[in-house]
Amino acid sequence: MWYLCVFYHRLLDYRKPEVESLADLFGAFEDKRRPGNRVLQWRLPQHHHPDSPFYFVDLPSEDVAENVANRSILVKGIYELWGEGGSYEELEEAVKSYPDERKLPYLGSESTFKITVDSFGKVMSLLEQNERIRGLSYIPFKGRVNLKNPDHNFWLMETDDTATNNGLPPVAQRRIFFGREVGGADRKLLPTYQLKSRNYLGPTAMDAEMAFLMANQAQAAPGKLVYDPFVGTGSILVSAAHFGAMTMGADIDIRVVRDGRGPDCNVWSNFKQYGLPMPIALLRADNNLPPWRPGLKEVFDAIICDPPYGVRAGGRKSGGRKLLKGVIGPYTVPDDKRADHIPSTAPYSLAECVHDLLDLAARMLVIGGRLVFFYPVLREEDSCEEHFPEHPCFELVATSEQILSSRYSRVLLTMLKTSSYTEELALAAWMKHLEFKENHSKWLEEGNNLHSSVFSPADVHHSGDSKLSKESKPKYRGKYV
Repeated sequence: MWYLCVFYHRLLDYRKPEVESLADLFGAFEDKRRPGNRVLQWRLPQHHHPDSPFYFVDLPSEDVAENVANRSILVKGIYELWGEGGSYEELEEAVKSYPDERKLPYLGSESTFKITVDSFGKVMSLLEQNERIRGLSYIPFKGRVNLKNPDHNFWLMETDDTATNNGLPPVAQRRIFFGREVGGADRKLLPTYQLKSRNYLGPTAMDAEMAFLMANQAQAAPGKLVYDPFVGTGSILVSAAHFGAMTMGADIDIRVVRDGRGPDCNVWSNFKQYGLPMPIALLRADNNLPPWRPGLKEVFDAIICDPPYGVRAGGRKSGGRKLLKGVIGPYTVPDDKRADHIPSTAPYSLAECVHDLLDLAARMLVIGGRLVFFYPVLREEDSCEEHFPEHPCFELVATSEQILSSRYSRVLLTMLKTSSYTEELALAAWMKHLEFKENHSKWLEEGNNLHSSVFSPADVHHSGDSKLSKESKPKYRGKYV
């Protein structure tokens, strides 16, 4: 059945992948191992820009639609559409022609209801909203109005019909929608988990909204085990634990996972702050030298992480410069110094880090498990897809780009494990890694150093006119939203 899906107008590239991931989680697709069967059918309303927050989506049942909407972070609401039109006369005709057997169960005298008027691209006064509601008198509501806790929520939504540039996706003609709310996102999560009130923070702590989106892409749910190999202060695992998943993390910096800033300010205290189940374990472990015993496979249901790719923090691996150069040999830390010993580390390149991450995921994820991680992209590149890492055990099911500046963006990659790990696939993965490493090296050698490109000042061009031209309203910024 087709439903009207209304998004919040932000993180535009993340909206559809989140809905499709949640639809898969709640049973919208039969075959769990075929990514091609995980794509929903989407349709734009008439005269709407592709970045419009309004979309029609085909979902198998109202239960799936309700579960997706209630769990989502970016879905404002999913609605059973009773009618739409370019004018209120067209809307009335459409609503009247909607089958009575679909409408009457929600119009009875024993139920309560509420009508909300909303708009996109303009602001309606309270007087205008009341006029719109009175104009719906042709709908035979028999129940009582309840504004606080109604049995049924109805929404009247209207888009802007002006041609002015107000910084939003352009709409060629006005469109009006009326429908019954099936479900909607609980955005109260975000102020509850916002970083500024978090007990223990680090410089690379993941924003709460993005952490919840990553958890949704990974389909975190009760009974699943989620692992973050770059756990840091635990922001991603906090979001996974909120959705009921068991969590486990690792970090190469023992001071982060063991000490924090004291007994009441550490990774564990973040979970305690929100009343969430504690992680099964937090390990001091190196992604380059994983601690798992030989033969251990297919343990985790999802791996979610933000690898250190050298913008805010560079990657580190075990060894130290002297050890890697052979100046000193391997050594054993004396027993009396082990408690306070901090192992030496060396720089960890992005290409090596990603290869190790994919190898870890290929070994340790169950079939059908998901690997969700960020990957950096320089905007100067004509096509960033050639720089995306690959592995024969995985299918890439979703990419969501967030443009952070005119020079730099990050892409959230969602990979689905489709094949068991074997030595043959490991060899094939190594060949892909060498090819990827060569492309990555060329990418950096051509002057596209990630850190310097992100933080170097942009070229500024001034016209001969001393007065800068000013536009009355901002241009539409697309994926910068």
